[in-house]
Formats: sequence, structure tokens, C-alpha cells
Amino acid sequence: MKKITIKDDLGNDYVLDNYLNFKNHIIKYHSVNGEGDNSLHLENERYFTVTKEFYNNIISLEK
Repeated sequence: MKKITIKDDLGNDYVLDNYLNFKNHIIKYHSVNGEGDNSLHLENERYFTVTKEFYNNIISLEK
């Protein structure tokens, strides 16, 4: 699988080690009715606010 890079809340690049695990976690714990719920996701000391835009971006990366 190709490496996928996203931006954290500070605008720094973050390479996802496992996109599918990240996406599934965001869907399960940081969304309501298929939309980002504005919660904060912490991964490897990096912060990601799961807005609707961030959520849609993560989902669209698979396509």
C-alpha cells in the first residue's frame, strides 16, 4: 500500500502507518451519522481535530 500523508492540527505532515486502521478508528470513535464530530484524535503525540472536512478527506483518500 502506498504511504499516505496527512496534516496534523499544527499543519505538519504525518505519514499514516496503516491507513485502514486509522480510517476505521476515525469512523468508529470520531464520527456521528457519517460526519466528523469535532472531537480530538491523538496519535503518536500528534493531534487531529476531526471536523467534517477532515473526516471527508480521510474517507476520500481510499478512492
